[in-house]
Amino acid sequence: MKLAVVADDLLKKELMSSGPVAGVELIWLDAASALINHRDADAVIDLLFQGKETEITFLKNFLPVPVIINDVNKKPEEIIPGFIRINGWPTFLKREIIECSNSSEETKKAGERIFSALGKKANWVPDIAGFITPRIIALIINEAYLAMEEEVSTKEEIDTAMKLGTNYPYGPFEWAEKIGFKKIHDLLIILSEKESRYQPAPLLIKAATEKN
Repeated sequence: MKLAVVADDLLKKELMSSGPVAGVELIWLDAASALINHRDADAVIDLLFQGKETEITFLKNFLPVPVIINDVNKKPEEIIPGFIRINGWPTFLKREIIECSNSSEETKKAGERIFSALGKKANWVPDIAGFITPRIIALIINEAYLAMEEEVSTKEEIDTAMKLGTNYPYGPFEWAEKIGFKKIHDLLIILSEKESRYQPAPLLIKAATEKN
């Protein structure tokens, strides 16, 4: 199996955290435009997907070959038929399970073969903005920022309490740093259109603006 993967060094390291996989030829690219030279690939994986119309139009040219994109923010009405969306936020690709969505059973089977070849298991979730895990993590991070604004505790103490009390791999502020403040902020904005509890905390908005 030949897979063309668009990724930066961090996401490449996370995807391959379980070690090399037998029987898979991986072609690593730093931009989606470079995929043009690899039309013979059995699948295309774009972990740097930004959701721009030019990207979407370009990637559609590879269908019906499986096209897998790192995209948790699409609303149901924005879903791209044929694409497999995955949660490829930093820290999540290291897991054995890949959170993904698609409505076609045939496409799902193709995706499962690809994920299996990479040593991963597909966890198919509803085709909604935020999937499941990103929604929960974004909300937890937002609540931590609200708690800090209310001077409930310090950033360091909240991180420590969450790691010790819930066995999370990272505290909420540490996790936000690793995932990216803008990713968290942008998902919260989309989710807050229907549920006000997702409205980003002022300090999180500030962090997303400063770090952008």
